[in-house]
Amino acid sequence: PVIPEPSWTDSFIEWANKKGVSIVTSGHYKDVLLLENEDEKIDLVFSVFYDKIIKKWFIDKCDKILNLHNGPLPRYRGVSPINWALKNNEIKHGITIHAINEGVDEGPIYAQVEYSIYPGFDEVIDVYRRALEYGWVLFDQTMPILDKIVPRLQDDNLALCYDSKKNDLLQERRGFTKKQSIKIFS
Repeated sequence: PVIPEPSWTDSFIEWANKKGVSIVTSGHYKDVLLLENEDEKIDLVFSVFYDKIIKKWFIDKCDKILNLHNGPLPRYRGVSPINWALKNNEIKHGITIHAINEGVDEGPIYAQVEYSIYPGFDEVIDVYRRALEYGWVLFDQTMPILDKIVPRLQDDNLALCYDSKKNDLLQERRGFTKKQSIKIFS
């Protein structure tokens, strides 16, 4: 995960430590440098709460490297997919488990689920909480059968990609609530 971890959600690092899951954090460069210099392959990497492009050398070390993306791919690639879906008055959103490649959320899709959202009254935090619930179910149901899944390529013609440079365009949907967003622009 990104270090420092986001304050708006539970700690992924604490969860991983309790479960005995090995992690590599963006803040521990010593760990990353050790990995870069080792010849050993990594069986599986699962990226969550990480907002950087993963380097090719690291991707190449992994037999499988996956991401849990809080948006339906290919429609909402990039950052803040929940914010953008509400800003765009979508009535459906989704969670996607996809392979990581050198692009931004462009890798083949392993699993995906869609669910209803309500831009008339949902705040970003509401949809985010729903995404956590659906994301856990998707993860829980996908991981036991991961080796049986043939991932499907994304249709680039359907893709939208949002980067952090476009965040100001989110206006009232930039923060977790409209009230927080007004403070950002004041």
